[in-house]
Amino acid sequence: MAKMWAGRTDGNVNQIADDFNSSIHFDCRMYRQDIKGSMAHAAMLAKQGIISAQEGAEIIQGLGDILNDLENGTLDFDLTCEDIHMFVEQELTQRLGDLGKKLHTARSRNDQVALDIRMYLRDEINSFEDKVNALIAVICEKAEEYRDYILPGYTHLQRAQPISFGHHLMAYAMMLLRDLERLSDCKARMNVSPIGACALAGTTYDTDRRFEAHELEFNGVCLNSLDAVSDRDFCLELMSALSILMMHFSRFSEEIILWASWEFKFIELSDDYTTGSSIMPQKKNPDIAELVRGKTGRVYGDLLALLTTLKGLPLAYNKDMQEDKESIFDACDTVKMCLDVFSGMLKGMKANRDNMKKAAQNGFINATDLADYLVKKGLPFRTAYKISGKAVAYCIEKGTVLENLSLDEYKIFSELIDEDVYKDIDLVTCVEKRISEGGTSFRSVDCQIAYVKERISK
Repeated sequence: MAKMWAGRTDGNVNQIADDFNSSIHFDCRMYRQDIKGSMAHAAMLAKQGIISAQEGAEIIQGLGDILNDLENGTLDFDLTCEDIHMFVEQELTQRLGDLGKKLHTARSRNDQVALDIRMYLRDEINSFEDKVNALIAVICEKAEEYRDYILPGYTHLQRAQPISFGHHLMAYAMMLLRDLERLSDCKARMNVSPIGACALAGTTYDTDRRFEAHELEFNGVCLNSLDAVSDRDFCLELMSALSILMMHFSRFSEEIILWASWEFKFIELSDDYTTGSSIMPQKKNPDIAELVRGKTGRVYGDLLALLTTLKGLPLAYNKDMQEDKESIFDACDTVKMCLDVFSGMLKGMKANRDNMKKAAQNGFINATDLADYLVKKGLPFRTAYKISGKAVAYCIEKGTVLENLSLDEYKIFSELIDEDVYKDIDLVTCVEKRISEGGTSFRSVDCQIAYVKERISK
């Protein structure tokens, strides 16, 4: 079948070349956006008298019928069409005859595809925002449940200072809030209409681009027709935001994997989100967290692929830009799947208070508090630091912990140490003393949870 763009050529393309050139097998997912965009375009053409009001109404009705038929399954995509735009126009022309051919007046597939992808990604961002909000709510729920569980905080993956498990979880909630801000910022810059830019130079018709943009809920129009059809920086910005989001997931997944291991045993994951081994019956593998960690690289790859595709393109549109959709669609699909499964995995996670506390005690992570205790007794910090370090070395030699040293043993290191030292180095006291804003005290964790809940409720 000759193509609808036949004219300069006969429109008959080699089958292999046609398959290579075609994008309908992946851009058909934008059918709603394509049809809604065409409805708004028809309304604009009628408003401006470029077509009659009757013609506009018939075209809009015909497009609505196509949308309904696709939605209810009575119409299938014709995969011999080059892309979703050609499919819709072909179907409309089959139903309305020559009237259907008037729809493409004052536009090009160049601005049409730029419109569709902006509308599609705008909808995707709305979905991401809902899912990230839901995940943050789960994190807050878990942080409340485990606010008074004490575990080691780490630097260099070495036990450092005692913290609340709720505090640790809320660190990820704060990261995800920034991810939400990035998505929102991206959506604002994306929400500008390219339709009416046509192939690259605008049109000779007296169009009303702002009317069309308003009908499609855009905040404005692209002010340069070359820019409107030739850039995909909004795709790159979204993929960058998604890559950062996945980086946060990957870090969280890494910790979940460590915590669930026998070496830590801080948490246990639900059977619903783990798998067994085909040969080792004792295994309970954190496959979901591992896959989320692994899929992070996939999203990074999608971003890098599109950056590479766009880096050398002259203005305006080039067919290379068809490669934007598979990358951005894959990134979106991957992140949505990870969001859904991560929320469920986290919801079913159970923490082990005793193992967390035992790890905190054995790591001498209250050594800083011993030094602070001596500072309050009048010693310079560096002197107190050295005494505390010697006490830790003594404990290691004796196979004990700071809490279990006798007062006589403490007196070996400093006569300033008295009975009140035991309260100061108690792990709960150590956590509760971190009263600075944003610290790990239970009251601070409560404030963080309240702040985050308020943010996601808006």
